[in-house]
Amino acid sequence: MRSLGQSDAPTDETSRRAGWTVIRRVAPYLWPAGDTTARTRVVLAIVVLLASKVIAVGTPFLYKAAVDALSGEVRDDATLIALGAVWLTVLYGVSRLATTGLQQLRDVIFTPVGQRALRTLAGETFTHIHRLSMRYHITRKTGGLSRIIERGVKGVDFLLRFLLFSMGPLIIELLMIGAVLFVLFDVWYLVAVVVTIAAYVWFTVTVTEWRVKIRRVMNDQDTDANQKAIDSLLNFETVKYFGAEAREAQRYDGAMQRYEAAAIKTNYSLAVLNFGQSSIITAGLVVVMVMAAIGVANGTMTVGDFVMVNAYMIQITMPLSFLGTVYREIRQAMIDMGGMFDLLEQPAEVVDAPGARPLQVTAGRVQFSDVTFAYDPARPILKGVTLDVLPGQTVAIVGSSGAGKSTIGRMLFRFYDVTGGAVSIDGQDLRHVTQASLHAQIGVVPQDTVLFNDTIHYNIAYGRPDATEDEVRAAARAANIDGFIASLPDGYQTTVGERGLKLSGGEKQRVGIARTLLKNPPILLLDEATSALDSQTEAEIQRELRAVGQGRTVITIAHRLSTIQDADRIVVLEEGRIVEHGTHDQLLARAGRYAQLWNRQTQDDAA
Repeated sequence: MRSLGQSDAPTDETSRRAGWTVIRRVAPYLWPAGDTTARTRVVLAIVVLLASKVIAVGTPFLYKAAVDALSGEVRDDATLIALGAVWLTVLYGVSRLATTGLQQLRDVIFTPVGQRALRTLAGETFTHIHRLSMRYHITRKTGGLSRIIERGVKGVDFLLRFLLFSMGPLIIELLMIGAVLFVLFDVWYLVAVVVTIAAYVWFTVTVTEWRVKIRRVMNDQDTDANQKAIDSLLNFETVKYFGAEAREAQRYDGAMQRYEAAAIKTNYSLAVLNFGQSSIITAGLVVVMVMAAIGVANGTMTVGDFVMVNAYMIQITMPLSFLGTVYREIRQAMIDMGGMFDLLEQPAEVVDAPGARPLQVTAGRVQFSDVTFAYDPARPILKGVTLDVLPGQTVAIVGSSGAGKSTIGRMLFRFYDVTGGAVSIDGQDLRHVTQASLHAQIGVVPQDTVLFNDTIHYNIAYGRPDATEDEVRAAARAANIDGFIASLPDGYQTTVGERGLKLSGGEKQRVGIARTLLKNPPILLLDEATSALDSQTEAEIQRELRAVGQGRTVITIAHRLSTIQDADRIVVLEEGRIVEHGTHDQLLARAGRYAQLWNRQTQDDAA
């Protein structure tokens, strides 16, 4: 785990992605190609925005006129004299209301565009994560990954709402007010305003950059604490088995303690920033108002002018205060989005080749031709494996732990691409067919069937979502679990809990078999599908698996040799190589490696 002092290192690349690079990535979502409705909404929102700013800048003129009318200083303007102070005040109120109303109308117009952009980006991120390789997912921590996505999407939401309709409009408003002060009064008013804004922006940017480093540390600790919490909850049973509740709480508290320290620093730095910003704004306001007061005293300005200058300064200082908050949040949002875009740029290790065609399974023959593979180049796993599984044949793969048995299954499902050689089905190299079509033709029953936290019906129908109710029930009957489901108060609508924890191991396996049956694949991969079960349940499940395998090509990766005695062929894998193969009786008669494994397990079972 990284210490506080190490936290900046992994975020340097993310930091470099902040700024215009991130904005360029977001821009297409605001101006989607081919979406005329969305583009029209964006244009209308900008028009309404500009109208609201013109009215906002013109409003203080009405305030000035009302004050001058009340003070009797209106002498030359017949229109203002005719309107009088009361109607000028009413117009002032209407103008303020119109400004607020137009701002709300702008949000109403633009909200569908922003929400569609968020939905599109979130969907692309979610899809991309599922497209990433098995290697990526087994090295990433789920808690940290979910936090990156959550913060990234929130960052985009903030950028869409504030960068487009706060920062841009604020700059327009400041330019318009500066022009009014320059034309109506004196260049020194403009100078004072520009100096105030420049000092404020410089101070805000400088201090915020310092705060960003502290915020990164806080984010790292937040991610770490979240990951520890999720990891502990996912391993709830293990925690209970070892009485480690206090240890897990202490581990989590340690992460939260580091988060607390970083959060305190963040809040302290925020206090410094807020006070500094307030000091600069107040100084600028005082300077301009003193200049206006001198003008009134000299008779070069009216009381209405004084009030109008005050209104403009307040109109400037209020959004400037907001600018500080917006800049801090935009800066953080860009860092968060940088992390998400880094995730989106993670390349998928296994991709469909250009021109890849759907897999056509005509017989179900599976061939491994001199296959080599290594997760790490320095540690080869498969070393020239050649295996031919004939259509409708059941082939079992056995061997010591670490021999490469499960890797064979991952090669078949194309979780990884072979380093050398080829894997083919009915003569079609798996690298030249689409992954979707490959996955559709292979059914997998793993050692530990993991279920979604949904109903039994949903989990069985996951094998084929368009299946009818009768088909789901037929699959459950074939997996010998229909009677158990019927005994439940809610039947097929019973929720199984997270990862299926409300069901026993055997019940979960039967649900897994049912959904594989519903999928009805021509090729079946059984990856130590019963090794985690007790002997009686294992025998029952094995009978069901044999029934499932009728008429299909079956590859069984087995740990318990007693479960594969009736296989058409048994392949013995050791240190990534096939050392012998044959039927159960042939291998025992050969008195080789298989016979050694068999005798050892037989003795262990007898003991």
